[in-house]
Amino acid sequence: MANDPIYGSMSPETIKKFKSWQMRTIVVSMIGYAIFYFVRKNFSIAMPGLTAEYGISNTSFGIVIAIGSIVYGLSRFINGFIVDKYSSKAIMAIGLLLCALSNLAFGFGVDMSYLITGVKEGPQLVNMLIMIMGVTIVLNQYFQGFGYPPCARLLPQWIHPSELATKMSIWNTSHSIGASLAVVVCGYIMGHVGTDMSNNPEMIATIAANLNVDPTTTEGLNKVLQYAQHVGAWKWCFWMPAGLAVLGAIWLFVGLKDDPKSVGLPDLPDTKTVKDTEGANKVSQAAFLKHMVWKNRWVWTLAIANVFVYVLRMGVLDWGPKFLTEDRGMNIKSAAWVVAIFEITAIVGTIVAGWATDKIFKGKAHRMCLICMIGAVLFLGAFALLPDVHIAISTTFLAMGGFFIYGPQALIGIASANQATKEASATANGLAGVLGYLGSALSAIGVGLIADNFGWDWVFVSFILVGVVGALIFLSMWQAPRDGYKRSLEIKE
Repeated sequence: MANDPIYGSMSPETIKKFKSWQMRTIVVSMIGYAIFYFVRKNFSIAMPGLTAEYGISNTSFGIVIAIGSIVYGLSRFINGFIVDKYSSKAIMAIGLLLCALSNLAFGFGVDMSYLITGVKEGPQLVNMLIMIMGVTIVLNQYFQGFGYPPCARLLPQWIHPSELATKMSIWNTSHSIGASLAVVVCGYIMGHVGTDMSNNPEMIATIAANLNVDPTTTEGLNKVLQYAQHVGAWKWCFWMPAGLAVLGAIWLFVGLKDDPKSVGLPDLPDTKTVKDTEGANKVSQAAFLKHMVWKNRWVWTLAIANVFVYVLRMGVLDWGPKFLTEDRGMNIKSAAWVVAIFEITAIVGTIVAGWATDKIFKGKAHRMCLICMIGAVLFLGAFALLPDVHIAISTTFLAMGGFFIYGPQALIGIASANQATKEASATANGLAGVLGYLGSALSAIGVGLIADNFGWDWVFVSFILVGVVGALIFLSMWQAPRDGYKRSLEIKE
């Protein structure tokens, strides 16, 4: 029997079973990881409501987001080590359950602030709320770090390197699916639940002061009323996703298996490393990681590039609703839909980037990353430099920015997994995650400070500069190989 180009000498029955489990792993983990975003990106939609009701500034939000981003990156890094040793499915399920609990706690933040301070309003309550907000968001971000490393370990076990970019890019749309659904659902929540206090003059005055608008003008009053009619709606942006996350944790634990061997299947061909060969017991995990991650220039280059990719990606995703409501004059529901369109377009861009990587660049994801980074710079630049065009054109520019920026976001994880091999993929992705979320933290603090002190226009000018530097980094690794399996067989320690 001739060897299958992907599955080698496996029998037809074994190939069929392998494909079935591969598809199951992709689908179950995609849905599970999308649910992680329901208990993560809900915060960006709740922020305008928190500002309206409690006067929390962009800078305060930026600091909380930045600290949370750093914690998330560290969590991905730490869990990269853990996942390479223990059960991927258990870690992922436990993480989602803990995210649900932290979101539940956030929704009761005002109640907890009242119990601690004994006051129901004023600076003391607000300061305590910011502290509780910070603690719960940081905890949630740490638990979020239980999500991606298990997938970075699972998928290379089930998908051959020659198809990894295409199939993992499809999987990676879970980011955009989860984020887009989360902002739409939470945008709906913000506009349809809560307590109507539009007839309360004190609440109208408070919201107007917090938003720094004049409620005696038609425009100012409309802006105030969209929040006054739904006071407390932000709490449900945390409680409802928390319930979904509990169900998601059960789904993951029941639906996933850690590797082909756990269901009686062989490993994929052409994925042998020195740890699989005769005498592999002489190569410790530490020595393997040393050569395949810590001393691997391509893994480090990808990780550094991830800083710049995440500045762009998280800058739009975390701050989009605030920017669109404060600078472009949209209401919160419309802003949520624009950010959702950004994510939906990103789904298409992610899949196209994966397909092009395998079919055009023969699995060399770093080359496609360069093309995508150039495209992101061009369209985000057009969005920033042409603010007065029709809203549909402006939205298209932003959406096309999402189309391109999510290519590198997905492909860096794929390329890191290939360069480090399946035996160290979670650790390599953990390293990329640390630096990526350093970029997210820089984006959070930088956007908040720049927006408060110089205006939103300068935020996008900064994005353009960041994108150019990121493109140059990808250009520096144009000659890198597709994967590190050959390198791994040369380890002598």
